[in-house]
Amino acid sequence: MASHPVTAIIAKDLRLFLRDRFYAFITVLGLGFYVLVFWLLPATADPSIPIGLHLPGGEALLAEALEDEADQGIEVVVFTSSQELEAAVLAGDEVVAGLDFPPEFLAATASGTPTSARVLLTGEAPTVLSDALSAVVAELALAIAGQQPPVTFPEVEELVLGVDRADQVLSWREQLRPLLLLIVLLVEMFALASLVATEISQRTITAILATPARVRDVLAAKTLLGTALAFSQAVVLAAVTATLTRQVVLLLVVLLLGAVLVTGFGLVAGSLGQDFIAIVFWSMVLFVPLVVPAFAMLFPGTPALWIRVLPTYGLAETLVRVTGYGEGWTQVWPELALLSAWCVAASLLGAVVLGRRVVLV
Repeated sequence: MASHPVTAIIAKDLRLFLRDRFYAFITVLGLGFYVLVFWLLPATADPSIPIGLHLPGGEALLAEALEDEADQGIEVVVFTSSQELEAAVLAGDEVVAGLDFPPEFLAATASGTPTSARVLLTGEAPTVLSDALSAVVAELALAIAGQQPPVTFPEVEELVLGVDRADQVLSWREQLRPLLLLIVLLVEMFALASLVATEISQRTITAILATPARVRDVLAAKTLLGTALAFSQAVVLAAVTATLTRQVVLLLVVLLLGAVLVTGFGLVAGSLGQDFIAIVFWSMVLFVPLVVPAFAMLFPGTPALWIRVLPTYGLAETLVRVTGYGEGWTQVWPELALLSAWCVAASLLGAVVLGRRVVLV
């Protein structure tokens, strides 16, 4: 074998990868699809909740209330008729709920005459929204009647536990950026697994070991090639999606660690699979739990413990905090340490499984 055995094996594997039209096509198509999806997503986020309101004769009162409600994250949309409000709530595009007051509401409330109002919700609306809007009706009636609430409300001190993200609402484009990067890394696990399984089934590895190359050279070559392929594609996607605009060095380190992580699991899947069906099966067995943390990041709140112990949790959490909130080394070092530990574990596992399989061939 020319030059060093490791470089020779890498050159051979790279030629095989480029000749595989299926994975080459999927790689190019996937990158193009991810970029298209990213740029089609909304680039801005609106943290306010739009509530429709129909209050005949109360336009002046609404004008005063709009400024106060806007500061509290509620956007009031005024409708001129009950029919328009009902249609808007049913469509769900302009408002998520509505308050419909009868024409006599202002006069009846001011005179103390019993009256009613309607809270309009869709079937998917949470119960807490209905309770909140009902409380708004009661407070509005008291304000119109010039009465004080029947009880004296205690002073409330607002305390946010953990990191306060209330003023840092991410757009869909920013939320899905880490997910796309993680998917690109994980897809390369399929390609590496296919390459390893093909060489084992066709006994190409046996021919390689007949040269001066040793098992450690095969392991090093597969690890380096898999890491390089996954890392390069992730960097391309990050560059095209304008991700590498801040904390560039940190992001490159995170993507490199992610590439090492998925390469280790790719070696495991390729060592266990003997044909295309087996490769897909073992790759999916690993792919599904590995992609869960990225989807969990789309929902607010602290992820469950079983999600935080998955190997890709540190990768997903770091990508979200760096790309979405611009955090640096000092803020994400615990997640980086966790990701590094999983990289070592995955690499050792892949080396052990592939090494045992190579010896048995």
